[in-house]
Amino acid sequence: MSAKSSQRPDPFTVEVIRNALTAIAEEMSLIVMRSARSPLLREAGDLSSALTDSAGNLIAQGRDIPAHLGVMGSTVQEFLKRVPAEKLQPGDVWFLNLPEAGGNHLPDVKAIRPIFAENRIQAYAVSLAHWADIGGARPGSYVPDARDAWQEGLRIPPLRVFNKDGADREKLDMILANVRGAEEREGDILAQMASTYSADERMQEVFSRYDAATVRTAIADLHDQSEAEMRAAIRTLPNGVYQGEDWLDDDGLGGEPIAVRVRIEIFDEHATFDFSETGDAAAGPLNATPFTASASVFYAMKVIAGPDIQPNAGCARPLEIIIREGSLLHPSVEKPVVGGNHETSQRIVDAIFNAFENVVPERLSAGSSTTSGLLLFSGRNPRTGQWTTLYEVHGGGEGARHDRDGMSVVRPHMSNVMNTPAEVIEANYPIIIEQQALRRGSGGEGAHRGGDGQVRIYYINGPEVVMTSMVERCIVPPYGLRGGEAGKTFEITLQRASGETTNVPGKTHLRLQQGDRIIMKTSGGGGYAAPATRNSQENAQP
Repeated sequence: MSAKSSQRPDPFTVEVIRNALTAIAEEMSLIVMRSARSPLLREAGDLSSALTDSAGNLIAQGRDIPAHLGVMGSTVQEFLKRVPAEKLQPGDVWFLNLPEAGGNHLPDVKAIRPIFAENRIQAYAVSLAHWADIGGARPGSYVPDARDAWQEGLRIPPLRVFNKDGADREKLDMILANVRGAEEREGDILAQMASTYSADERMQEVFSRYDAATVRTAIADLHDQSEAEMRAAIRTLPNGVYQGEDWLDDDGLGGEPIAVRVRIEIFDEHATFDFSETGDAAAGPLNATPFTASASVFYAMKVIAGPDIQPNAGCARPLEIIIREGSLLHPSVEKPVVGGNHETSQRIVDAIFNAFENVVPERLSAGSSTTSGLLLFSGRNPRTGQWTTLYEVHGGGEGARHDRDGMSVVRPHMSNVMNTPAEVIEANYPIIIEQQALRRGSGGEGAHRGGDGQVRIYYINGPEVVMTSMVERCIVPPYGLRGGEAGKTFEITLQRASGETTNVPGKTHLRLQQGDRIIMKTSGGGGYAAPATRNSQENAQP
């Protein structure tokens, strides 16, 4: 058939369109990393990109961060409930970050551009970037002692910041007046806008080769294919009811651990995930939105049942998710949520893995360093004198699997963020990295050992620096699987210039002085199967 034929596309055309859509999403992420101002985006890559269809159904995504990607479609769908499609125009770029509008937490700001062809909206390009500051009570917008959503920063409802004529300066200035590091934030905003512009250009190339009806039909076919593949993957799991749980260290304010519990029912080609027995909403910032919970389920089922399935909205059709209002995973809108995005989401995945321990253990890893391991340092740039924020995550040990040891110093599951190189930190912040090394022996023992964590020492080289921590796995360790031992927990130590040493809680805020050191030791992964199995295997070798 000709490229412009409106007949149903053949499988080869569908595959060409699938790869084109994925390439567009990938290019969006590259553009943000190459043009953003903040090291958090340029170096660590705390960003994600996706395309949805005109109804907000996910059609393609970059190889980015699962916690982000799982909320892209819901963000567009919630956006369209607030902004009718008839109001949108070519060249628009809307920004929003409301957790209740399909989102996860305030620092993850989404830019949405409608893509028009043949005089109607055919798709949306979505660029999500973690802003190093979104305002709020603390630099970096992480407030460990927050008790309401407004302490966490600027809440942006759907706001048209760009149109066909360029930036709407009044709206842009309103945003920049309420965040720290306005010049850096503006650069990041422009990078997000540019990535959506690139997506629009690339999509026009697709529409110039295939008419819009052909592209829409191909997208519908891709959804149907992924649905069929996910249903087939679920059928490989035995029918039954399985229960699992994992625990947050606390509620963010030093309270008792909070349980994340799931009841999974597999019936033929359908899977139900019921989180009704999960604990009540936390007083502090460890709450997660229902959209974050859905993203975690989507990720877990992809890696357990269908890792090679094209990720799109069709994958989610056989999955039913039940969440109790008022719980940790469905808090009221005034509850703080900044840590739930990357801490509680990980507990959801671990609870699902625990539920499947006796069902498909060969597809699982033991407990990993499933936390951001976040330290936020704010101080004056040694070159410019301006206040700036280092948002730094810390990988730890991966859990072992049935056929191998866990890897050391990785970011498993819902995270996919890189570390910031020491040279970049020392050039941009009043900090010296004195040591970065493996934390030997931190992985749990087993027939296969958990991976090791790391040690990183920060020397404060400026007179005025504040630090915030948002770290899990300081109390509840990464679990062993099938009899393997748990990995070591995170340890954070403050060594004052005077020589005084104190332990730092996983969620706190500190003022540091020149000469102080922060020593970060990340957790190891859990072991797989009883250690005696490994010993007998080693003794049997000649």
